[in-house]
Amino acid sequence: MKIEGLELAKACAQLAEDVQAENIRVLDLRGLSSLTDYMIVCTGLSQPHLKAVLRDVAEGLLEKYSAKPHESEGAPSSRWVILDFIDVMLHVMDADMRELYSLETLWGDAKEVDWKS
Repeated sequence: MKIEGLELAKACAQLAEDVQAENIRVLDLRGLSSLTDYMIVCTGLSQPHLKAVLRDVAEGLLEKYSAKPHESEGAPSSRWVILDFIDVMLHVMDADMRELYSLETLWGDAKEVDWKS
């Protein structure tokens, strides 16, 4: 079963929530960015938690939808890791990095997606 776009973004957010990622936000960047259509930003509480979020999201998407990230950038030790699925980018950050880079402010024109509905 192929999954992309909004459905993939919502699945990423749900899988991140399942492993207790915090403050999960899904932003609709269509028309605002040529990099991706949707961006998910979430917080991991420690390096092991960042690893767990990344592992569980990647494994869950592969298992359920045969979806693999095209690219990944960063490492849990860098406190910010990106999984790039082309039309969806998942940013898993620790609280300090998230506050420092404030991606939600940077993309303040983006509409927030209600991913739980």
